[in-house]
Amino acid sequence: MSLAGPIRNISDTALWVAVYRAQESERADAVFRDPYARKLAGDRGTQIAATMPFAQRHSWSYTARTWLVDQVIEREVQHGADMVINLAAGLDSRPYRMQLPASLRWIEIDLPDMVNYKQDVLASERPLCTLERVPLDLKDTAGRRALFQRLGDEAKRVVVVSEGLIIYFEADGAAKLARDLAARSSFRYWVTDLTSPALLKMLQKNIGAPWLMPVRR
Repeated sequence: MSLAGPIRNISDTALWVAVYRAQESERADAVFRDPYARKLAGDRGTQIAATMPFAQRHSWSYTARTWLVDQVIEREVQHGADMVINLAAGLDSRPYRMQLPASLRWIEIDLPDMVNYKQDVLASERPLCTLERVPLDLKDTAGRRALFQRLGDEAKRVVVVSEGLIIYFEADGAAKLARDLAARSSFRYWVTDLTSPALLKMLQKNIGAPWLMPVRR
C-alpha cells in the first residue's frame, strides 16, 4: 500500500518505530537495550521520525509497550514456552538482544520485503535462539491458517506476539485472526496491544495515517 507523506508504505512504520527503541536504548537509565535498533531504523527511519513531532512527544508509549512485552515473554519462557510467534515482526530484535535459551524456537512473520531487509541488515549477527523468518501477508487467510497449523503441531506451549498489528485490520478481519489463533491448542497466550477509537482518531489527525482502520461509531 503506497501512502502520501513521509511514510511511503506500511513497512516504513517499522523503520520509524525502531528510532524510538534506539532513543530509549541510548539513555543512561534505559529500561531496555536494543543495540540493533539504530542500524535497523537507518537514515530513512530517522528522517520519518524527524517529520513527526507529535509522535516524538508520545514515544514513551512505544518504550512502554516494548518493555511490557519483554516482561511477558521472559515470564512465559521461564514457565516452559518452547516457541514464540511474532506476527508482523517488523524490526523487532528480541531473538538477538534478550537472554533466551538456545532451545527456544522464534518465528517471525512479515511481508517479504520486510523479511528480506531485516535479513540483510542483521546478516552478520547471530540470534541467541533458533530463529525462523516466514514471508507472509497475514491477511492471506489460507496461508496463515496453514502456517499456524504447522507451527501448532511442532510446539507444545506457544506465545504469540503482535505489536501494532490489529489497527491494520477491520473488525471482522481481526476477529477471524483471533479465531485462527484460538484454533491451535498449543497457542497458549496472545500478547497484543489495542488502540481505543479516540486514540485511533487522534493518530489519524495528528500523524496523517490513512493506512489505519477508519474510526466507526
